[in-house]
Amino acid sequence: MNRVLVVDDEERITAFVEKGLRRHGFTTLAAHDGDSAAAMARDDDFDLVILDLGLPRCDGFEVIRRVRQRGDRLPIIVLTAQDELDATVRGFELGADDYVVKPFRFDELLARVRARLRPQGQPAPDRLQASGIDLDLRSRVAVVEGREVALSAREFALAEQLMANAGHVLSREQLLSRVWGYDFDGASNVVDVYVGYLRRKLGPDAIETVRGAGYRFRR
Repeated sequence: MNRVLVVDDEERITAFVEKGLRRHGFTTLAAHDGDSAAAMARDDDFDLVILDLGLPRCDGFEVIRRVRQRGDRLPIIVLTAQDELDATVRGFELGADDYVVKPFRFDELLARVRARLRPQGQPAPDRLQASGIDLDLRSRVAVVEGREVALSAREFALAEQLMANAGHVLSREQLLSRVWGYDFDGASNVVDVYVGYLRRKLGPDAIETVRGAGYRFRR
């Protein structure tokens, strides 16, 4: 089981990321300042760090510097705000491996975490297939019974989550966090609305409603 250190001074973000990772089988710990993060990365055995740049006590750049100064190749994914994109260059120069821009969708962060933890030479899947539907993850194209269907970016992200877990129930809360992100209104019915969009485009029987639990993509 992979262990991930989540570092951000906003507790709602660390809670959101930890909750999502634990649902996918990861073990997590959180830190809310740079000094604590650097010490935990030094003294504990982690497989990856998710690191915000704007931290109290010492910033994310200093955390990266301290980790790399020891010769540690621990994978580091930087969280950065849109107006801090230029700073990611400095992060890469210090030894960061990847970055995600806030606000982010959980599924994007999860994909980057899995990519950094994937053994060398093991390719990522480039398509998903279920119920006569082919979802090409590289070209972002959906094909239904040989016919190409146009999906919006959000529709595609929702279809990807459901098809990647075909045969398994995903709750509305899981879909909200993975597709719409931590800052979306959890009381919204947006999941139900977008499932309706997908049923019209992919077929009425592709997605099953499981009463009181959520939605399941048919195998």
